[in-house]
Amino acid sequence: MEQRTVRDLLAAVAQGEITPEQAETQLRIQPFIDLGYAKLDTQRKRRQGTSEVIYGKSKTPAQICGIVTEMLHRGEQDILVTHLSALAAEQVRALAPLDWDELSELGIVNPNPNRPARGNIVVASGGTSDMPVCEEAARTAEALGNRVTRLYDVGVAGLHRLMANLDVLAQARVVIAVAGMEGALASVVGGLVSCPVIAVPTSVGYGANFGGLSALLSMLNSCASGVSVVNIDNGFGAGFLASRINQMEGLV
Repeated sequence: MEQRTVRDLLAAVAQGEITPEQAETQLRIQPFIDLGYAKLDTQRKRRQGTSEVIYGKSKTPAQICGIVTEMLHRGEQDILVTHLSALAAEQVRALAPLDWDELSELGIVNPNPNRPARGNIVVASGGTSDMPVCEEAARTAEALGNRVTRLYDVGVAGLHRLMANLDVLAQARVVIAVAGMEGALASVVGGLVSCPVIAVPTSVGYGANFGGLSALLSMLNSCASGVSVVNIDNGFGAGFLASRINQMEGLV
């Protein structure tokens, strides 16, 4: 049996071309669409609740557009493309509406105007230089249906800035703490809140920062309970994980 979309399979069953059992078998053995340069995971939303996210770096604009086209054909909304260059963004925009942010290089294709905004995720940054990673985290979480509060430039070099926003932190269900340099922000936030804290080390810093390694090690060795750590500059990973945590109540 040739590969078909779910819509095609349903139509074939309705027209009596195949049996329901044959359609079920096809769905089981067709978990992806082979585009040659990529294998689009068509079952991910059923398994994980969210569709496949496109990592744009090192992909050509044509490859990104090909994957996006297939996802649009399947009726997808809020298609996330990370590390999307300006050149590729222009080509994607010719296919469908695109919400692209230059700072984070995160694109949201075919954005859903009726997207829900659940709970409250706070994204806090040590400094303004961390904002590209912060925005990747914040925009990812928003695209996945979460309410996000931004709390930028509240690093430990001026601790009074963070302490002046304790009320904001107290209302969070998850806090994403983004910091470079020595990465101390995550430990401080972890000692102030009762919710989970996701620490994101960034590559911001001088030579001994080692491209974010010093911040990563500081966060991994945090003495504050309830702090988990994602990889250096991985705003997307933090936003995705925060979304999972924030929306857990709706799963029970």
